[in-house]
Amino acid sequence: MWEEGLINIHRCSINSRAHYPGTTTVPDALKTGKQLWSSEDYSTFNDDVGGGCWARILNQNYVNGQMSATISWNLVASYYQDLPFGRDGLMTAQEPWSGNYVVESPIWITAHTTQFTQPGWKYLQTVGHLTHGGSYVALTDQKGNLTIVIETMTHDHSVCIRPSLPPYNVTAQKATFCLKGSFASISELQVWHTKFDFKVKKPVYFQKLSPIKVSNGSFTLDLDVDEVYTVTTITTGLKGNYPEPPPSSPFPKIYKDDFNVQHPDFSEAPYFADQTGVFEYFINQTDPGPHVYTLRQVVTQRPITWVADADQTISVIGDYKWQNVNVSCDVYMEDENSGGVFVAARVDKGGGSVRSARGIFFWVFADGTYKVTNDLSGQSVLAEGQSGTRANIWHTLTLSVKGNNAFGELNGRILWKNAVGLVPKNGWAAIGTSSFQLAQFDNFAVQAE
Repeated sequence: MWEEGLINIHRCSINSRAHYPGTTTVPDALKTGKQLWSSEDYSTFNDDVGGGCWARILNQNYVNGQMSATISWNLVASYYQDLPFGRDGLMTAQEPWSGNYVVESPIWITAHTTQFTQPGWKYLQTVGHLTHGGSYVALTDQKGNLTIVIETMTHDHSVCIRPSLPPYNVTAQKATFCLKGSFASISELQVWHTKFDFKVKKPVYFQKLSPIKVSNGSFTLDLDVDEVYTVTTITTGLKGNYPEPPPSSPFPKIYKDDFNVQHPDFSEAPYFADQTGVFEYFINQTDPGPHVYTLRQVVTQRPITWVADADQTISVIGDYKWQNVNVSCDVYMEDENSGGVFVAARVDKGGGSVRSARGIFFWVFADGTYKVTNDLSGQSVLAEGQSGTRANIWHTLTLSVKGNNAFGELNGRILWKNAVGLVPKNGWAAIGTSSFQLAQFDNFAVQAE
């Protein structure tokens, strides 16, 4: 979808931009004469096929569509992998509890362009497709420097999440580049190389090769399939290094948080992933007792949504593989008329699918009732009855799920047990509210087997 937008409010300069354009531009956008951007792209699982996708569209968004910017969604995949679009970032850092991270291939593909250009560089018009498949682009700082980026990604090794990719062929080839005009005097170019290896899984990322000599304004490269080359006058390229990341580990099976943060500054609590609503640290200055520092759901009306968000608020936490868990939390409803809060286990969906999330949800309401449901929407009721709960009073909810059995406690006493229909079999723990309302949570604890 193409749209126009302001990029410089002072000059009222206009650019046209698209999301996931498939490297092509609609004719009307080209006719505007404005700068064209792919303002959201990639969003692809960041294995080597994802790296191939990124290499192909970084070049071909300009070759095919004259788009001078390609913006990745997202930069770093730092959310639970089982949420929608897991690992759809240029690198992965999804375990803050362990500190593990993975520098994926799209990072090195990015370096092929970004280490050898700067904002203000211009694409040359001499860009295009190679004879036997692949593409090349050339950029200059208009001060004598030149960077050429070449990619030979095959179809099946560069498929992006969207749109569909029409078939095409790439084969090994020799490519000769002729430098004209002010570039004809260049005698040597630096060479950086990436070789994907989908057979024996020994890829080489962003490797510095020996400089290539330019003879009479031309040079030749032997190009294999699934490669990326940068040839450039820039001599400052450097493959960075980083310490060995801590080993990957699952979310702790025992986790507690009392939310005691004295200077919250509208911050979220660690590891909670808000799917609908916003849960922030809160200083409860009206509470003289143990609940001065809490976590509060603060959104009081359903926002204009991008997708089919839920009518309830929910924040998930933990390990998606969890099955048998005990979840407890102190809860405080602030809405005397329609207050409602829950703790949950085995929550199976989030993101754009959260509206249809299933799990085991233990709700209490300000009207003195409770219910247990198999879904976030509260329609599939497993148990219900009187709880005596009220707003503006702290209550402790405990949900225990093991195999096909579950029971719930209110303030240390069993309120219900033996609920049936316990599907799904695994998922996250969660807290939330029955609508967009103010509510507080404290002393969260989860224990999984």
